[in-house]
Amino acid sequence: AEALEKWPVDIFQRLLPRIYQIIEEINRRFLLDIVNKYQEPADKIKKMAIIADGQVKMAHLAIVAGYSVNGVAKLHTEILKNQELKDFYEMFPYKFNNKTNGITQRRFLLHANPLLANWVTDKISDAWITNLPEISKLKLFVDDPKSQQEFMNIKYQNKVRLAKYIKEHNGIDVDPRSIFDVQVKRLHEYKRQLLNILHVMYIYNELKSHPDMEYYPHTFIFGAKAAAGYRRAKLTIKLINAVADVINNDKSINGKIKVV
Repeated sequence: AEALEKWPVDIFQRLLPRIYQIIEEINRRFLLDIVNKYQEPADKIKKMAIIADGQVKMAHLAIVAGYSVNGVAKLHTEILKNQELKDFYEMFPYKFNNKTNGITQRRFLLHANPLLANWVTDKISDAWITNLPEISKLKLFVDDPKSQQEFMNIKYQNKVRLAKYIKEHNGIDVDPRSIFDVQVKRLHEYKRQLLNILHVMYIYNELKSHPDMEYYPHTFIFGAKAAAGYRRAKLTIKLINAVADVINNDKSINGKIKVV
């Protein structure tokens, strides 16, 4: 639910007065449709109104005004239909469908990791680029020490490249031999970035309490944006940055943790 955007009426009215009038009219006509369709419409109006509780509910507006509503994964679509937007699904079942979002592994590998992509092509030809099952031919090299070394070297080179980028853009020195623990996705409560940074704080406290504790160096990398009106997400970003400032400037932990 927290991902469904809502805007305060007072801001909306002030910034977009004419558009707000149009939304009011769409809402008025929609509520009339609910009254005509249901014997006891009060409960439905409370759940489905486009303007309610001092807010313009953008998802409700989009469903009423649009002709197609989709989740970005089958699981996501089912949650919309059975939970978050259940009342709308009951009223407009024909609008709901699924469009799975994503990029194929072969295209991702080709564009995101050129060193590894070239290595795979050298080993098994470039047929995998258009036919992913070809990648199974790499099994021949699983136990080959030379191939294992080449693979690990590519991984290291990519980490060196990322460490250089982090130094240039964030001003933080990170060890490419550390474990890179990366969470890059939109900032949401259900995506658990807060849980992740609490875990980092726990490790930091353990290292402070037990300076001789064995701990392989980790670099925790966060990347995210928060929706404009999503206060808790913005506070989580503030927390991550505040924790990073403390940990990255504490020489007593000998660089065992870095937060970017």
